[in-house]
Amino acid sequence: MANITWREITACGASVAAVLYAIKLLMDRNHELTSLPPPVVGVEGLVGNTPMMLVKSLSEATGNNVYAKLEYMNPGGSAKDRVALAIIRDKESKGELSPGDCIFEGTSGSTGISIGTMANSLGYKAEIHLPDDTSPDKLALFGTLGVGLKKVKPASIVDPDQYVNSAKTATKRLTEDPNTEQRGVFADQFENDANWRIHYNSTGPEIYKQLKGKVDYFVTGCGTGGTIAGVCRYLKEKIPDVITVLADPQGSGFYNRIKYGVMYTNEEKEGTRRRHQVDTLVEGIGLNRITHNFHTGESYIDDSIKVTDEQAIKMAKYLSVHDGLFIGSSTAINAVAVLKLCKSTGIKGKNIVIISCDSGTRHLSKFWKYAIEVPNNTTIDDILG
Repeated sequence: MANITWREITACGASVAAVLYAIKLLMDRNHELTSLPPPVVGVEGLVGNTPMMLVKSLSEATGNNVYAKLEYMNPGGSAKDRVALAIIRDKESKGELSPGDCIFEGTSGSTGISIGTMANSLGYKAEIHLPDDTSPDKLALFGTLGVGLKKVKPASIVDPDQYVNSAKTATKRLTEDPNTEQRGVFADQFENDANWRIHYNSTGPEIYKQLKGKVDYFVTGCGTGGTIAGVCRYLKEKIPDVITVLADPQGSGFYNRIKYGVMYTNEEKEGTRRRHQVDTLVEGIGLNRITHNFHTGESYIDDSIKVTDEQAIKMAKYLSVHDGLFIGSSTAINAVAVLKLCKSTGIKGKNIVIISCDSGTRHLSKFWKYAIEVPNNTTIDDILG
């Protein structure tokens, strides 16, 4: 009805034309009023349903359709908003959280920012424990949120002072404090089942719907393992032929795990190494231990691709110059992995999806300190070396 022209309406006769025209006006007005989503309640109402864009430069360079799922457009600025909200809602449903309670988490940054964002909106406190080499940009964001912050030295998970263990200890200390009724709740993103499940129930279905079920490859990194586990599991159930690829930074053990079934060489023992085998500028992905979330999705991951810091740095500048896409280090890892995937397989005309985890604003003082120096005329061949 909304496409009927005035000429067609008047051909029906004066009285009928008046009625039809009135209906048309009403339908046009109704369409205008419903073309945008209604208001939401709080920032938590904005989590999820993030847009997806075709990355033109990578698509042209590879001969495939390379799509980025823009998770940095969540209100807290990253994919971790989904996880933070899911964990809080899960704790609420179990009666473990009441207004005024404090949520503790050990994180390299983004999950802590998301927990702080959601906690502030929902009436909780938050205290974040993180490595003292976390980017200054992320530390500044914590300051804007007013959350409690404790910085610790980077260490192996077997160290009681490692940031995850430190947060767990602080949770217990508050809960057992006889001088307060405030409870402490440990978010436990690495082991919490709510992590991978929220990606299975939201991120995966969104990707599937946005591409109308036509997903040939899915490429993303792995930190806690929640995103890759949840999305890969969902996509594999809906599209058995989809190929799933873990993009891994230097120093992380996931590449060896997927390729060879072990996190380490024969000379090393799980859980004894530092967070990274070698220095890396990448935050948010890469690990040297098996988490519960990764374990739940490991069987759904087909392959892994290793990416160096140098390649990621060049990619970040390349996408900013060619696409206006200002990304963080983990997204750059994913993008380089796509180039390597296409070069090694020779695939053409496929739909490839990556997760764009967060924007470059959280990495200006660390990762982008080097990326900004990359020449504007850097090419795809330069990135791959």
